Order: sequence, then C-alpha cells, then structure tokens
Amino acid sequence: MTDESLRLLQKVLKSNGYSLTQPRRVVCSLLWDTEPLSMRELTERSKDLIDRASLYRTVGLFEKLGLVQRIYIGWKYKIELSDVLTHHHHHISCLHCGKIVAITEEKEIESTIASLAQRHGFVAANHQLEVRGYCADCSAKLA
Repeated sequence: MTDESLRLLQKVLKSNGYSLTQPRRVVCSLLWDTEPLSMRELTERSKDLIDRASLYRTVGLFEKLGLVQRIYIGWKYKIELSDVLTHHHHHISCLHCGKIVAITEEKEIESTIASLAQRHGFVAANHQLEVRGYCADCSAKLA
C-alpha cells in the first residue's frame, strides 16, 4: 500500500467521521494490489491480524463509504478496493472455478464506452464491465 493511498483512505474516513484504526488499515492492506478476495479468503488472510467481527464490520463500513465493491460471480461475490483507492478497471471471470482477471486494455474499453454513451445521448457518470465465461483450464476440462 502506498503512502498516498493510505493518506487518501485516512481522508475519506475522517471526512465521514471515522478514524484510521488498525483493523481498517489491515483490511485495506489485504485488498491492496491483489485479485478480488472472498470473505472466506479475507478471513483466512487476516486471522492472525484482526478478529473476524472486526473484519466484517470493517468491510461493511468500507462498502458503505464506497471504498470497496463486490464483484459478483453467480450468487457469490468477492471484494476488491474501489476506484476511490485504486485505478478503474474491469474483469473477466470464470463461471466454473471463480477465477477473476483484471482487464488491462482500459484505453480501448473506455473509448468504446464513451463512444456508445455519446451515440445514445448519454453522459456516462460511471460504469462497470465484467465478462463472464470459462478460463482456459476450465474450458479444457469441460470440453
């Protein structure tokens, strides 16, 4: 986690009447620069650092403040930091194993979305794109 992102986290928390506590720092650090994590994965990674109740309260607060977002895979979801703390990106997810990959071709996607919005008379305020399918490993197993 960078010093700048830590300052931004502290600023968002303070502007909403919260302080930067150890559990909040831990949750942000666990989600920093990693693939989206399920609550089970977050619980496992944080077990020696914070208690389970603090983890769930912190994730709930971060969702309320827009600091994290849920990435849905069917009826399950994973948690990742939102655009408030990281760069905007999209995902490709596997419907079989749940693997999630961040799409790196952002300029192409953003250009296409802006063009589509303009063509339909919209000014895009925000968006989220997720492509669902089967990763190479699962495709081979299912074939």
